[in-house]
Amino acid sequence: MALLVLLALMALPFVEVWLMIVVGGWIGVPWTIAVLVSLTVLGGGVLRRAGTKAFRDADEAMRSGEPPRGGLLDPLMVMVGGLLLVVPGFLTALLGVLMVQPFTRPALRWAFSGWTRRRMSRMQERMDRRFTPPAGGVPGQGGPFGPRPGGGPGGGADSAGSSRGRVIQGHFEPVDDDRR
Repeated sequence: MALLVLLALMALPFVEVWLMIVVGGWIGVPWTIAVLVSLTVLGGGVLRRAGTKAFRDADEAMRSGEPPRGGLLDPLMVMVGGLLLVVPGFLTALLGVLMVQPFTRPALRWAFSGWTRRRMSRMQERMDRRFTPPAGGVPGQGGPFGPRPGGGPGGGADSAGSSRGRVIQGHFEPVDDDRR
């Protein structure tokens, strides 16, 4: 997956230049430059407005002590869309416009949350496989990161000795210091 993203990012400038040449041949070079400059100005305005609104909402949330009302994903999508509009090119501008529009953001939010959920579950599975000790682990402890919250079969608040860890019985004998 990372290789595909890297290849796509490497191919993006070539695709953008090709699109500029195609559009320039279709509507003319001066109009193509005018459209690209206007998209950049539009992206700057979107970034300015989104940044001001995001900072105002964050300041209000910090003053009231409550989380931001609209969440963090929508302002982030608008800001990324503004950045994509600032980058000269038609493909990036199309992606930027899709991220800026309020009626496309719910679909993008749904896709992003699904991707995030899948990614987190895969990461959790990898962590469980990698850090779970063989042969069941240490008795009285839930897993590689201590007792699991909520009790149940792997430890928790109600399992015996889960808050104390392993106890080693023994006694202490002082050692004579020969340096005196």
